[in-house]
Amino acid sequence: MYEFGHGTPENAAEAERLYRAAAERGNPSAQYNLGAMYADGRGVPENHVIAYAWINLAAAQGFGDSQEVKDRLSEKMTNEQVAQAQALSVDLLERINGRT
Repeated sequence: MYEFGHGTPENAAEAERLYRAAAERGNPSAQYNLGAMYADGRGVPENHVIAYAWINLAAAQGFGDSQEVKDRLSEKMTNEQVAQAQALSVDLLERINGRT
């Protein structure tokens, strides 16, 4: 809604805030959308490591085309970046599950 201005003025910062809040509660749609914002640099700095990490969590829950998007994103990344993103995914998942 805020990300693209559907029914409300476009506000990338608010979109990021709302997606992040839902993503941190384990919502795969929000995880995917937050990752997509980082993948494209829409309202946030472009960062493929962060994008991959969030999209990876959505893919692990079988959300939409997350797996395909994650695979395409990894083609733009070094092996080291993919490893960093996977480690970040583990950290995020632990936080979501209340383990840290």
